[in-house]
Amino acid sequence: MALGEYLRGALWVLPGAAAALALVAGSLLSRVRVPPGSVFRPLAFAGTADDARQVLITIASTIVTVIALVLGLTIVTLQLASTQFSPRLLRNFLRDRPNQVVLATFVATFAYSTAGLYTVRAVGGADFPRLAVSGAIALIFLSLGMLVFFVHHIVHSIKIDTIMTSVAEAAGRAVRAYTPEGPGTDRAGPVPPPGALALAAMRSGYVQTVQPALLLEAAAGQDAVVAIVPRVGDHIVAGTAPLARVWSRRGGPPADAPALARAVHHAVQIGTERTLQQDVMFGLRQLVDIALRALSPAVNDPYTGVQTLDRLSVIVDALGRRTLGDDVRTDKAGVVRAAVAGPAFADYLDLACGQIRRYGAGEPAVCLALLRLLTTAAASVTDARRRAAVTDQARLVLAAAESRIVQPDDRSAVRELGARLMSLQASA
Repeated sequence: MALGEYLRGALWVLPGAAAALALVAGSLLSRVRVPPGSVFRPLAFAGTADDARQVLITIASTIVTVIALVLGLTIVTLQLASTQFSPRLLRNFLRDRPNQVVLATFVATFAYSTAGLYTVRAVGGADFPRLAVSGAIALIFLSLGMLVFFVHHIVHSIKIDTIMTSVAEAAGRAVRAYTPEGPGTDRAGPVPPPGALALAAMRSGYVQTVQPALLLEAAAGQDAVVAIVPRVGDHIVAGTAPLARVWSRRGGPPADAPALARAVHHAVQIGTERTLQQDVMFGLRQLVDIALRALSPAVNDPYTGVQTLDRLSVIVDALGRRTLGDDVRTDKAGVVRAAVAGPAFADYLDLACGQIRRYGAGEPAVCLALLRLLTTAAASVTDARRRAAVTDQARLVLAAAESRIVQPDDRSAVRELGARLMSLQASA
């Protein structure tokens, strides 16, 4: 899983594979000879060997310039996204498949043309691989089309609406993939007994993924329970805070603690950065970062903050209808064997609202957007604790609006929407 995540975000993988494929295709085409009178004869290059060499030299030199242009535009886009929106969005741009396909097309064209130049020089005379030269010409036309597409794509990819929609969709997919459907409650895992054994992490970093299924067999074999302490997305320091607590159901530490330690380290992936593999809160974090940049005095763009809250409300609504909290796994007999700490609905709601409220409470439009988000959340939750979390956030928004919004007329709209939300909560 870690290797797959790395390869999806590596900018060199697809171009490297395309270059290798182009070399293979060029080698095969160079062996094809088109006899006179063949239906494929019009597709074969009609010039001399010197003409073919000049064409291939021109294509190779031109495509190098285009590759430099594409890489330059990509770096400018990454810098703009990092400074204006959030540095945590860089990973999204690196994983952007159209950018990788465009770069792969250019690299493949260069590799094909350069290898073809070698073949034409080696063969020489009138009997050179004409169909292979035609392939290079076709690739340069394809590269021209990809260049136009790349300019179109790069312009649209840095639009704030496109960025927010992309992040929101990725977060929504993470919600559907890693939070189970259910009655909309927060689960709690088993409480470790006083004699539970603490297992420290072997390396420092962020918890990226946890595979509790890998812990079931090891724990069941010793009649033990394994509880992963940090949540996905938390940072852990090697040798200090416990990565997991393990204990025997008969009391005390398990019989073979080293075996359980190996299973834990195999099941928990720790890396240098957070990812959206299982970290739903990271998706919310990216959207919140966009809102905070927009609400900063240097940018002063409250409308972008409102748009971000509109997208956050969709994610919060989806979370309110799903089972959250700790991921508890049982064996075939229904005995709890593994548990992974996870955020409750209140944690997601605080992340979506807390910092935006503190930075944007002086703007009535932001306060109204926060209250609309909370109204949406109130309509999707039925659990008492979740409804209490919505009420607490609404009170904080109203209190911040009362203290930060100067004009009474501006406060009146916030008060009215807040009163409707509180009335809805009281009648539920």
